[in-house]
Amino acid sequence: IKMNREYLINIKQTNTILLSFIFMILTVIWVFLLGIGSPVALTAGFIFGQWAGVLLTVSSLSIAATLFYIFGNYFFKDLIREKFLNKFKNLEIKFKKNEFIFFLVYRIVGGIPFPIANLLPILFNIKLKNYFFGTFLGIIPQAFVIVSLGSGIEQIIKNNDTVPSILEILLSSEIYFPILGFIFLVFISLILKKFFYKN
Repeated sequence: IKMNREYLINIKQTNTILLSFIFMILTVIWVFLLGIGSPVALTAGFIFGQWAGVLLTVSSLSIAATLFYIFGNYFFKDLIREKFLNKFKNLEIKFKKNEFIFFLVYRIVGGIPFPIANLLPILFNIKLKNYFFGTFLGIIPQAFVIVSLGSGIEQIIKNNDTVPSILEILLSSEIYFPILGFIFLVFISLILKKFFYKN
C-alpha cells in the first residue's frame, strides 16, 4: 500500500488535472454500477487530501447522481412510481411546498441507500438544477467525514515505516476525529429523520 501510495501521489503531483478528470469519470461509472458513495470519498481523501478530496468527491458524486437521475427518469419512471409512490406519499407533499429546501434536507438526513436516494426524487419530478445543487450541498457533511478518514489513513501510511497496530490507528487523531464526526452525523441524522419522515 505504501508503494502504491507513493506512485499515486507522484501521479497527482505531475498530472493533477488529468487524475482528477479520470477520478470523476470512474466515479460516474461506479455510481451507475454500484451506487455507493463512501469508497469514492475514501479514495479521494487518500489520493487528493482532505480539502481537495472533499471538493472532488462532492462534485463527482453530484454529477454522477444527476446523470443517474436523468437515466432513471427516462427509463424507469413508471416502475419507480409503481414501487415507491405509496410508501413515500408524505414526502411528495413536502417536496411540493419548497422543492429545493426539502431536497437539501433529504440529502442531509440520508437514511436511504445512495442508489435508491438518487432515484426516489423521480417520484417528485425534481428540477435538475435543484437536484444537482441540493445533492452538492447536502452530501458535504458526510463527504467531509469520510474524505477526512481517507486522508488520515494516507497520513498514517506516510508516517509509519512498519504497519501500526489497530489500537494505534484508532488512537491517532487523523482517524478518531473523523470517526467521532461520523457518530455525530449519525446522531443528528436520526434526530432529523424523525421530523423529516414523520407523517
